Amino acid sequence: MGADNQTWVRGFILLGLSSDWATQVALFVLFSVTYLLTLLGNVLVVLLIRLDSRLHTPMYFFLTNLSLVDVSYATSIVPQMLVHFLAEHKGIPYVSCAAQLFFSLGLGGIEFVLLAVMAYDRYVAVCDPLRYSVIMHGGLCARLAITSWVSGSVNSLVQTTITFQLPMCTNKYIDHISCELLAVVRLACVDTSSNEVAIMVSSIVLLMTPFCLVLLSYIRIISTILKIQSTEGRKKAFHTCASHLTVVVLCYGMAIFIYIQPNPSPSVLQEKLISLFYAILTPMLNPMIYSLRNKEVKGAWQKLLGQLSGLTSKLAA
Repeated sequence: MGADNQTWVRGFILLGLSSDWATQVALFVLFSVTYLLTLLGNVLVVLLIRLDSRLHTPMYFFLTNLSLVDVSYATSIVPQMLVHFLAEHKGIPYVSCAAQLFFSLGLGGIEFVLLAVMAYDRYVAVCDPLRYSVIMHGGLCARLAITSWVSGSVNSLVQTTITFQLPMCTNKYIDHISCELLAVVRLACVDTSSNEVAIMVSSIVLLMTPFCLVLLSYIRIISTILKIQSTEGRKKAFHTCASHLTVVVLCYGMAIFIYIQPNPSPSVLQEKLISLFYAILTPMLNPMIYSLRNKEVKGAWQKLLGQLSGLTSKLAA
């Protein structure tokens, strides 16, 4: 290959979901509403946890981290996508593409580890409730949260650095909604088998390892719940984990489908739709799941709304 082709491109073109103008306008409206709901839902959950002292527990400390990750993840992808829906030129500078890949990949990794941490928290709450406050003390919770953020960030830094050292030659069209890892690697004009192995190893370490920990936690949780004699006790124990289990199924299910898949691989369109669901719908659904399926959060909402209603009445009087 000649030296002329071994040049670094200055920017990329994101092909997105559709080239039809009417479709792009409709998608712009749909995803704008979804993004606003994501911001509103997650910010309200964080504020609610901060304002209600009954929610100052390890479970809601980790939920605060999860909401911050969801908002950040959506923000790393959606605003750029919304701009491109209405723009004639759908370019993204080289540095911006690298930054988008770093943040989206890092935040995704953080979420997977964080969900495993939350599974351990639920395991202790159900299987060793009398020692829960002793085991899940503030120092341990802080260290577990820091571990989640650091592990996801370090993995992303390594993957992003390796990926953007590949010569892209004259390839600049990314057939995806964002600068997604596999989509960028496909642009390289050299053998990328070593990169694909690195992605697979990274996926196993940062996706399958936490998933196995979640699985082991829930095997122990289910075993403990089945030993509870009273029906009411089993229901209470199950509801303690129901919200987290729902979020785990959503997040891990989609990610495993994308990155750890048997041949033949899913089509590019399938990858786009799955990534879209993971980047937009999951961050929007998480606060809804925790709000609708959790009695403590619903109680906190009712208390807050009652206080706001009382304050409004006093101001109006």
